[in-house]
Amino acid sequence: MAPPGLKRMTPEEFFRWPGEEGVRYELVDGFPLKAMTGASQRHDTITLNILATLRRKLRGSPCHAHTADIAVATMSGNIRRPDAQVDCGTRADTAFEATAPRLVVEVLSPSTRQTDLVRKLEEYKALPSLAYILLVEPDLPRALLWWRAAGSSWELAQFDGLDGAIDLSAIGTELTMAELYEDVAFPDPLAGEGGLR
Repeated sequence: MAPPGLKRMTPEEFFRWPGEEGVRYELVDGFPLKAMTGASQRHDTITLNILATLRRKLRGSPCHAHTADIAVATMSGNIRRPDAQVDCGTRADTAFEATAPRLVVEVLSPSTRQTDLVRKLEEYKALPSLAYILLVEPDLPRALLWWRAAGSSWELAQFDGLDGAIDLSAIGTELTMAELYEDVAFPDPLAGEGGLR
């Protein structure tokens, strides 16, 4: 929900707007909207796993991993804040947004799931620099990777279980499912109600 009394903003005005302290906003259709806050520990663990792994594996490369504090400007004029991303553009320490995002990652949650799977997905696909869109399920070991194929069409690959590896060769690395879900326990259907594995 947009704060009351605000007029429509340009992206430049949005980045100058102070907002409420401690609150992260996205710009959607010209209005600042609160991004998801209060993620579960499971969501947070997965996000930290992805960021830590990407930071380590991309060390020394021209690409850098970023948190949701660094924005991604979409072609529609919206400002999005994926849970994690890799920017391979010119590094500018004072910038608030990615210059050439190559990978965006959204860890799905009940409150943002529909937006992530539909509207954000289409906005991300329109970004010319983007090579990968990774959508990660928090409640079971499953990841959906959209990747840009020949002719700028998009293909989808699904990864289930903890044994697979997600090829991200356009940024010179990969993410294994075990790395994504390190220290995450899942309900065991064979153990009955409340069982974890």
